[in-house]
Amino acid sequence: MKWIYWLGWMSFGAAFRSLFGMRVDGTENLIEEGPVLVASNHESYLDPPLIGNLYKTEMCYLARKTLFRGLGAWFYPRWNAIPVDQDRPDMTSLKTIIRKLKEGHRVLVFPEGARTLDGNLGEAAPGIGLIAAKSGAPIQPVRIRGAREALPRGSGRIRFSRIRVSIGPAIHLTPEEIREASASKQGYDLLAKRIMAAIAAL
Repeated sequence: MKWIYWLGWMSFGAAFRSLFGMRVDGTENLIEEGPVLVASNHESYLDPPLIGNLYKTEMCYLARKTLFRGLGAWFYPRWNAIPVDQDRPDMTSLKTIIRKLKEGHRVLVFPEGARTLDGNLGEAAPGIGLIAAKSGAPIQPVRIRGAREALPRGSGRIRFSRIRVSIGPAIHLTPEEIREASASKQGYDLLAKRIMAAIAAL
């Protein structure tokens, strides 16, 4: 672990346990080795370090490219962040994620894209289906509850709300499922919906 990643991992982990009483269900489902596409709902800015703390080894995250300025240009790459343009997503970011997975890394993706406004789950973008099919990596569905109450979208004030994280059984795509998903954009969309349904079921 890079020291800056380790420092953040330790700091956030201590905060989640002491301030938010973080509870984790389904740890037996965690895939500890090899490439993993971690797919989670998105409630708060707390979500990336929250999920990163589930694992004892490093993972890669997505971050708005506007954050890679000033000190962010130094910090975010060291936190394994991959810059993405939320307003105009392109294939460059998707190709980077797929490459990371094929290299054996663990990557966190939020299928909904943006943080929830009301706490309800949104629809998944087809991009998560494309990533899953092209990488062939196991998919780890995760659901977060309580992070929105702790740090709502549009607020800069932390509230001491209890956070619960549920980890579901991994989805392992068969070669046939990958071929079907890769046949059309509709196939990617159906796979994205399947991943979101697995998150909703937790």
